[in-house]
Amino acid sequence: MSALADAVAARRSYSRVTEAAPSHDELLPLIAAAGRVADHSSLHPWRVIELRGSARRRLGAAFVKDARASGSEAEKLAAKPLRSSLLLAIVAVRTASDKVPGWEQDTVASGVAHLLSLLLHDAGWGVIWRTGHQTRSKAVHTMHGLKKNERLLGWLYVGGIPDGSKEGHRKAIDPERYLTALD
Repeated sequence: MSALADAVAARRSYSRVTEAAPSHDELLPLIAAAGRVADHSSLHPWRVIELRGSARRRLGAAFVKDARASGSEAEKLAAKPLRSSLLLAIVAVRTASDKVPGWEQDTVASGVAHLLSLLLHDAGWGVIWRTGHQTRSKAVHTMHGLKKNERLLGWLYVGGIPDGSKEGHRKAIDPERYLTALD
């Protein structure tokens, strides 16, 4: 296999990461590279929102507001965005187009998220992509400053890989199960 294929095969999800995280300037070339994803009509129907520090606490508050939670449930929800010192919100930005339907624009944004997770992993960072019903929450959308044509796909939680971590190990898939051919 190539070095690229080896790097992709080595990718893992890390639900636990250290406080270390790439800087804004370290993210820029990775975002630029992820932006090379296949993009019909070059609409660039995506953006990434960097959440650090108090932005993560505001996101937790939006989770609590959405759930109308209180007590220990509220504390648990509010703490979710604090699992990592850096969250990257992946946003699909739909543009009116006769050629490219909205679902296809969303797949471009999803492709950016996946490429970015691979690039971050290859750069030595632990990453996990988290989604859930909160991505459709009005409170969460407001907190992110999303416009009517934008959809939150989820967050990449990014941080350092803990020493000795074997987290996220998965068995290889059987490619014969997923690859079919038509004659």
